[in-house]
Amino acid sequence: MENINLTGHFLIAMPAMTDPYFAKSVTYICEHNDEGAMGVVINRPIDMTMNKLFEQVDINLNDNPIANKTVYFGGPVQIDRGFVLHQPAGDWKSTIAVFGNTALTTSIDVLEAIAQGRGPEKLLVTLGYAGWAAGQLEIEMGENAWLTVAATDAIIFDTPNADKFNAAMSLLGVDLTQLSAAVGHA
Repeated sequence: MENINLTGHFLIAMPAMTDPYFAKSVTYICEHNDEGAMGVVINRPIDMTMNKLFEQVDINLNDNPIANKTVYFGGPVQIDRGFVLHQPAGDWKSTIAVFGNTALTTSIDVLEAIAQGRGPEKLLVTLGYAGWAAGQLEIEMGENAWLTVAATDAIIFDTPNADKFNAAMSLLGVDLTQLSAAVGHA
């Protein structure tokens, strides 16, 4: 499991995952290197609209069509901070280019642009992110906690929340009923 790079991949929780933060979750890995990994959970809507989130940072959405869109729980780290996963990557102050034309931005300039109708075309906004220390994700994968597959934009931005887990699993061609929690090595 050494020297793997899961940037731009989905981490799909195995059915045996009982951690309440990650059970039945799909996490998009935004950065993975020898210092660790970070990503955002893309299928955990929370009871907050974009309008409410923008109000908290004193930005008025007015009649912006995204006002009633859902904000997501991105993971248990920095849950009071917003993370915008978006396309195109654009030129924002605090952005990590992830993969292809997808980026993750944490600076308020992207929110201001969204409110003014100049923001990224596609976006998913989370509070918090998921993070792993150096080697931690590799250990969890060795313990059979996660499945991985190259991510698709359609699942991130266009698939209904309730369908994201099964859609990500289908990328693997895996039948959930056939998965075992036991770790096996050939």
